Order: sequence, then C-alpha cells, then structure tokens
Amino acid sequence: MAWNSASFESILAVIVAALFAVAGVVNLARRGAPKRDFARWGYPAWFQLLCGALELLSAALLLEQQTRVLGLTLAGAIMIGALVTLLRNREPFAHLAPALIFSALIVVTVVVRFS
Repeated sequence: MAWNSASFESILAVIVAALFAVAGVVNLARRGAPKRDFARWGYPAWFQLLCGALELLSAALLLEQQTRVLGLTLAGAIMIGALVTLLRNREPFAHLAPALIFSALIVVTVVVRFS
C-alpha cells in the first residue's frame, strides 16, 4: 500500500479518536484527579459528564470519513475550552502538555485533510 495523504489522515484521525475516547471514559467515570480538577476549576459536576460525552462523540465522528470534519471541529472546540481553562487557572506545564499534544494532533490532521 502506497502512503498518501488520505491514509495518513485516517491514521491520524484514529489516533486522535483513541485519545478522545480515553479522555471521554475518564471524564465519565468521574474519579480521582480529573474529578478534583473540575471541582477546583469551579465547574459543576454535570460539566465533567458533558465534556466526557462530547469527547466520546468527537471520537466516534472522527472514525468515519463522512463525519470527520465535524469530529475535528468538535475536538478543536473541546481543546480550545480545555486550553482556556488550563491557562486561566495557571496550571503547570505537566497539565498543559497533553492538551497541547492533543491540539497539535488535531491541527496536523486538519492540515493533512485539506492539503
């Protein structure tokens, strides 16, 4: 199989989908550090559940070629909210780094898709 932008985009989309699926499950479980973080940031308990559901929805949308743009848009919106929250609360780089990696993967996937 020859490498082309479509296959590279699909691989990136699956990676991003897997990351968002894991994040969604973690948020829906409402345990440990994520639960404490959402409370510390001043968000109500239901907001963590909403974030988890949106992360899972984004993951599902990313897996299909026909819905991938919507999935990337939703994932990008989620990451903008996450980055704003982390920066507003002056979180250490250890918290910021995963969000930056997720965001970079989304951007790379978008660039590959539309190039």
